[in-house]
Amino acid sequence: MLPVALLIILTGLLLSGCATRLQAPALLGNPPGDLPRQVELEDTPFHPQDLYQCGPAALATALNVQGIEITPQALVSEIYLPARQGSLQTEMLAATRARELVAWPLPPRMDALLRELAAGHPVVVFQNLGLNLAPYWHYAVVIGYDLDEGIVILRSGTIERHVNTLRRFERTWRRAGYWAFLAQPPDRLPATATPLSWLRAANDLERTGRLEAAAGAYLTATRAWPEHPVGWIGLGNARYAQGDLEGAERALRALVTRDPTSHAGWNNLAHVLHALGCGPAAQEAAACALRLAPGEPLYRRTRDTVAWPHPAPSGECAPSPATDLRCPH
Repeated sequence: MLPVALLIILTGLLLSGCATRLQAPALLGNPPGDLPRQVELEDTPFHPQDLYQCGPAALATALNVQGIEITPQALVSEIYLPARQGSLQTEMLAATRARELVAWPLPPRMDALLRELAAGHPVVVFQNLGLNLAPYWHYAVVIGYDLDEGIVILRSGTIERHVNTLRRFERTWRRAGYWAFLAQPPDRLPATATPLSWLRAANDLERTGRLEAAAGAYLTATRAWPEHPVGWIGLGNARYAQGDLEGAERALRALVTRDPTSHAGWNNLAHVLHALGCGPAAQEAAACALRLAPGEPLYRRTRDTVAWPHPAPSGECAPSPATDLRCPH
């Protein structure tokens, strides 16, 4: 019988080898009809990496694409960890957000990767060029593919145009968990974005204090998916945090106009109206939120908060279109 430790290792190898079937063969055998056969983003900058510093080189490439002039050397102190001889994904994403860009994780699918390339978006990918038991971690930027040749094209390491087969590339990408991301301006959606994935990325900007960029990303969400309440709530919250009370009110008013049953929208609107000094309207909005969700203790606290007067900067409440809204019964 195998020793327990060896049995665990063997089991791990078997699981890692068969848990996820390669996607490339099916994609090459039956590619989506709307996908271009060949794409190469030739204008993508190239930064040959220094030893172990593929992270700064890949990130500098992605930032340059968005018009941010920066070199890998300028990013080393920000994202490179000498003790690990590399960069962590969290540092890569944080450095992207620090430049007011949305750090958007790509779905772990080959077709999503190709669709982003077809939309003109170079993709930062994380690879394991070694083995599962002896990993060799590496960042690169995918800039193209050719379905007829079955290849993918990367800016990688010291090679400006690194050509690899889709199958071999996918194996290295799969061993790194299919991790990849885009550095996107807040007003430009990825080709494969979904409401939840984009809103999570926008919320990451908000949580790190990048309020203007977060507001821009939320605004983009409201235009792409106006029926999704989280975009409107996020936009209202970001505007409120910026001190733009009128902007916050407009966003939340748009939400409860579209969906009068949105108790979260009414609750947040109550706080904004209270900050504007619109006491009666704030109390009506708070009462509406509580009527729609009577078991929510947060809404009871809102009702108690807005019961106290909060004078507007001008000394009186300015006329507000939100006061014309009616709570559904």
